[in-house]
Amino acid sequence: MTGQDDWRREMEPRVDEEVDYIIAAFRKKGIKIGVVTQGRGVGYLYAEGQLLVRERYLEGVLASLRRQGVRITPGEPPKDGEPPQDGEPPQDGEPPQDNQSPQDDEPRQDEPPEDGEPPQRYEPPQDGFPHVLPELILLHFSGKSVPEVLEVIDRDFGEGCATPNHVLTVAGETSPCAATDPQEVYEGTEPYPGICHCNSGAGVRVYIADTGLLLDAESHHPWLAGVRGDEDPLSPAFTGGLLGPYTGHGTFVAGVLRCVAPAAEIYVGDVFQTAGSALESDFVMDLQRALHRGTDIFHLSCASTTRKDLQPLSFWTWLKQLRRHKGIVCVAPAGNSGNRRAHWPAASPEVASVGALAADWRSRASFSNYGGWVDAYAPGRNLINAYASGEFVIKMTPYAGQHRHFHGMAQWSGTSFSSPIVTGLIADRMWRTGENGIEAAAAVLRAARSHAIPGVGAIALPCGGDRGCHCGEDRGCHCGESRGCRCADAPHRP
Repeated sequence: MTGQDDWRREMEPRVDEEVDYIIAAFRKKGIKIGVVTQGRGVGYLYAEGQLLVRERYLEGVLASLRRQGVRITPGEPPKDGEPPQDGEPPQDGEPPQDNQSPQDDEPRQDEPPEDGEPPQRYEPPQDGFPHVLPELILLHFSGKSVPEVLEVIDRDFGEGCATPNHVLTVAGETSPCAATDPQEVYEGTEPYPGICHCNSGAGVRVYIADTGLLLDAESHHPWLAGVRGDEDPLSPAFTGGLLGPYTGHGTFVAGVLRCVAPAAEIYVGDVFQTAGSALESDFVMDLQRALHRGTDIFHLSCASTTRKDLQPLSFWTWLKQLRRHKGIVCVAPAGNSGNRRAHWPAASPEVASVGALAADWRSRASFSNYGGWVDAYAPGRNLINAYASGEFVIKMTPYAGQHRHFHGMAQWSGTSFSSPIVTGLIADRMWRTGENGIEAAAAVLRAARSHAIPGVGAIALPCGGDRGCHCGEDRGCHCGESRGCRCADAPHRP
């Protein structure tokens, strides 16, 4: 652990700049962000003075904090003043689904809940401590740092009964950012990979947790027709034509997904609205609201590291709610650190995690995370899709001060953009077969494993673009059809 601001001396300059950008954005909202380093990069980011606590351990954690001499203060209420709604309880006697059963991924917590336990309904805050979700409390305190108090709590109760309120970032890495800044392309350039007109995804509802949707996106990008979402707060209409980091990220992700599944019903949430980041407590409350809108696939555009590499407690708690809704699948990018370290939520056994292929579609991109927790790799280098129009002045090393001009399209790289290819393949297979999200994801990943490249891993490829259509290949279809999909004949990539 490092002292206050000591982390600046330990980081690479570009990482330092990215972290400063995030810290400054949260400071404007009155939230102080703490930093723990690992090597020359980020160990994890967290909200100072906040703990997430499993409700069953609340009394013990409060006693521990008092013994440590910290001041405990009532927390803020949930967004909009409304308690989060619990998921639908399982029917009496209904066995858990095989592919939805609780995993061994519980973050090393004692006494995991019994499988047959009835879900707990939201109860009013006790002593002013609000629930983020049923069974999860957000606790505010002052007097010591989060890492300091957690060392004692871990010793008293074991790891995972209380955790930081981590900062989750869009396509995070050692430096929490996309793998590259967006790059200019000529006006009128078409998407790459291109639109696969033989695919559909009609009737499949996808929720993209990201930075929202650019204003009037569909008027400039016809493949986004019908895509809905929260307004991207960094839309040029709000900024006088100036673009900043993370502007259009959610729109680009939606564009990639729509090229693979042109008729999927997509909603892009503005979750990561603070420098492309959000506290995990806010993240899961947003997911909980989307859960009750009939979502089939959750596409989670974040990849972050955590304290002791444990799964974020809030996300683990939300997955318990998700298991009560049959067949819903989550997909997430593996992250852009170029190493094996687990990034969340992708590293959860209940999430389909996607790394990135290089521009040759045969090797792993240098920025992509990898390891046994990454389920498949899809193209993620030099993709072209929907973006904003305006001027982007780069703020970070090594291109700080460079001006780039965009005309509605951009070239971008990262696992944020490889992962929607897999989400699109899942949505298309759901339309083709009538399978639910979990079943379709299993089939798509099974097909990806059948195309595995030694030294890389399972490969999931889209169709379209100058690479030719990958549907119906003799080797089997990348959309998961065991007998080849029903696409029209097309030239295939050698």
